[in-house]
Amino acid sequence: MDPVLRIFIYVAAAAIVLQVFVLLALALAVRKAGERVSSLADEVENRVLPILETAEKVLADSRGKLETITGNLVSVTTALKNQVERLDLTVSDMVDRTRLQVIRADEIVSRALDRVEETSELVQHTVVSPVRQLSGIIQGLSVGIGTFIARNRRGGRPVGVNQDEELFI
Repeated sequence: MDPVLRIFIYVAAAAIVLQVFVLLALALAVRKAGERVSSLADEVENRVLPILETAEKVLADSRGKLETITGNLVSVTTALKNQVERLDLTVSDMVDRTRLQVIRADEIVSRALDRVEETSELVQHTVVSPVRQLSGIIQGLSVGIGTFIARNRRGGRPVGVNQDEELFI
């Protein structure tokens, strides 16, 4: 036999033996992992199953309570909705009434202001104008009487003439 072929056979045999050891080690690791998974499954079964049973009991017990709570919630929301609708109608009615009252008050104030203006014009024409005229007449008489009295005191010469004569000289 050829030495290259012999070396190849030895190498192949060594690789096969190595594969057998690796497969044996892998089989042992899988067996240990299987044992661990089995113990974990037992532990989960011992711990989790009672919790699940308790949760199932709680859910069964609370189902009736949840139905009662849901029914109460529905009735409360229905009553609340009805109350809000009534409140909305009341507020709308109040707003409408307030609007009408504001319009009425505006009309009353407008009429009162018109009457005050009319009265003011009437007083202006009937009282103030004659009083001004009378005041003008009284002032005219007062100036006339004052001038007349001043002439009589100075000897018949007007007051303004003395000043003009003094400035002229």
